[in-house]
Amino acid sequence: MQFHDRIQSELDDLARRDLYRVVPDITARNGKNITVSGQPLLNLSSNDYLGLGDHREMLAGYYEQLRHSAYAMTSSSSRLLTGNTPLYEQLEEALAKLYGREAALVFNSGYHANIGILPALCTRHDLVLSDRLNHASIIDGMKIAAAPYQRFRHADYDHLEELLAAASERYRQIFIVTESVFSMDGDLADLRRLVELKKKYGAFLVVDEAHGVGVFGERGLGLCEVAGVVQDIDIITGTFGKALASTGAYAVMNTLFREYLVNTMRSFIFTTALPPVVLGWSLLTLDRQFSMTLERQALLQLSSRLRSELQGLGLDVPGASHIVPVITGSNALAVSLAARLREAGFLCLPVRPPTVPEKSARIRISLRSTLQWDDIASLPELARRSLGS
Repeated sequence: MQFHDRIQSELDDLARRDLYRVVPDITARNGKNITVSGQPLLNLSSNDYLGLGDHREMLAGYYEQLRHSAYAMTSSSSRLLTGNTPLYEQLEEALAKLYGREAALVFNSGYHANIGILPALCTRHDLVLSDRLNHASIIDGMKIAAAPYQRFRHADYDHLEELLAAASERYRQIFIVTESVFSMDGDLADLRRLVELKKKYGAFLVVDEAHGVGVFGERGLGLCEVAGVVQDIDIITGTFGKALASTGAYAVMNTLFREYLVNTMRSFIFTTALPPVVLGWSLLTLDRQFSMTLERQALLQLSSRLRSELQGLGLDVPGASHIVPVITGSNALAVSLAARLREAGFLCLPVRPPTVPEKSARIRISLRSTLQWDDIASLPELARRSLGS
């Protein structure tokens, strides 16, 4: 079979299995609404959890600031050449101060962070232990790294301890890596237990707070703040691309590890730096989210009510966060449920393998603090009827 015929055959097979994907035709965003292929919909598929991405007053104020500051639209170079700016240093200082840590390092994206940190720190003499449901970027980082890795059963910390005990004398260093809020199930890691295991076995703990930052904690630092373990985690990563409504990611750590990553992390060294115009906006949103305690409370209350309503109708809805997945199992059911909800004015996109394990397809409802119950009150019954529960 010719190469292009094989590619076409694989695409046809994806379509037959309801796994074919297309880039949506998004023409407008307006607060909690979005226009897709000319159809206005309530946006329940965004990670803009605090609504800062559509905050018109903030945006207008920043645009006015740009008239006087003239931040460049490009850095034109990596940070180690000419791409570094005072805004980078201001942002990293603000992050380190917010977390009460020695240092911080900003990256171009969460993906850049996760494919770079483990390969920089690990060698073939080390071992990485990863939660089975960690994000694809963490998995890719493990595959790039020279170290062997094992995946413990999702949130099964007894299984993790078994692996730690078996490996503790065999490797130079063991790394534990986990998300705090799991992006597809919306459930939460037990960070206190993970810190206990880290200390007991001398492991190095990396926690990805991509979906926790801005949503959990009095100051919006994520589950690490709620659990009181900010100082006990070796590296905490977060993203600006979700609740903080900007672009890029960061990690907080001690000064030694920051210096080492600057010198060894390929996805930091060999990439063009973020534009100053983005860094300025990140400083603004980081400062703004700090005081959004009431918005965080409203978001979590809304998600708790929606989850309870869906579960009360007999639907399979795991998790305990602002991410509310409705498990359909089959890909076809996920696609059809998303279509029915779209007909009713809701954008809830289907999530299918390989993003989630086989036979666990779902729609993933991402809530934001600017929504009211009346906006989504009809959704549970629509979902029940569509799934025939």
